[in-house]
Amino acid sequence: MMIQQLNNTAPEVCEQIYQVFQSSYKIEADLIGVQNFPPLSRTVEQIQQSNNEFYGVIVAGELAGVIEISLNEFSVQDILETALEIESLTVSPLFFKQGIASLLIEFVLHTKAFEYAIVETAVVNQPAIKLYEKHGFRIFKQFTPEHGIEKVALKQSGYK
Repeated sequence: MMIQQLNNTAPEVCEQIYQVFQSSYKIEADLIGVQNFPPLSRTVEQIQQSNNEFYGVIVAGELAGVIEISLNEFSVQDILETALEIESLTVSPLFFKQGIASLLIEFVLHTKAFEYAIVETAVVNQPAIKLYEKHGFRIFKQFTPEHGIEKVALKQSGYK
């Protein structure tokens, strides 16, 4: 298994990211019991135009999992802080239960400099919540966005 940064602007790489997103998010939509799941409506073009960073686990030449992150700076009492935001974390169903999601989380947590990391998931997505809690994340907010899927936000202090 190898982790590498993915060039989401390259059409063939973008298509691979899209395929992993689609296969994984279809299962998540079923898990949380919704027909209209916003991540499934994301297009290849939107992925290709994203300024976020994408990292993937490659297994036997195949993209097995993808983590998408952004690093955002905020001023807190005149001190500049960096938040690492996990925008998406998906694993191809062909590679479930092989530790790929944990590998990707650990990779970004240990290779990026930040004060805190944030991720959001559906309240009913207990497997994801347990995964993030295993990596030191704690729920700090529960909310319902416009699409109506109740969510939690989890936060973890950085390793800097």
